[in-house]
Amino acid sequence: MSRIGKKPVELPSGVSASVSGQTIEVKGPKGTRSFSATDDVTLTVDGNVVTVTPRGTSKRARQQWGMSRSQVENLVIGVTEGFKKELEITGVGYRANMQGNTLKLALGYSHDVDFEIPAGVTVTAPKQTEIVVEGIDQQLVGQVAANIREWRKPEPYKGKGIRYKGEYIFRKEGKKK
Repeated sequence: MSRIGKKPVELPSGVSASVSGQTIEVKGPKGTRSFSATDDVTLTVDGNVVTVTPRGTSKRARQQWGMSRSQVENLVIGVTEGFKKELEITGVGYRANMQGNTLKLALGYSHDVDFEIPAGVTVTAPKQTEIVVEGIDQQLVGQVAANIREWRKPEPYKGKGIRYKGEYIFRKEGKKK
């Protein structure tokens, strides 16, 4: 039995869900998101509760049960609160600023890095050393943050680079004479 799958997903006020076939569509104050479940599970909406049940006892059905329930819960969280990733830039001369739909990053290269922001997420730079990625799709927010971080990962000697807020960087000792 899936401990995660057994729990129903509560819909807060202002959020509605509709099921058509294997696709569930959740509408909320921040937008609309949908998820297509596999044929191994059944999605049902009863008032303000969404339940996911497996269609058999196979291993795949039990795996999809918990995963589908987590996906539905992420849809509900996305359309009510949204998701957010915060990045910090560390290093002398490293900075970020927004120009229209482009994030300009100065990361010690011979040129500035221009990062085009995809549709569905908003990126802001409240300070020159901070970047905030927000959106209603958890996967897209995480992927955009990872793509920005990929331009200059934190290095272990001085800790320079782009890191997630609160991320611990294992530091190494440099050469000795």
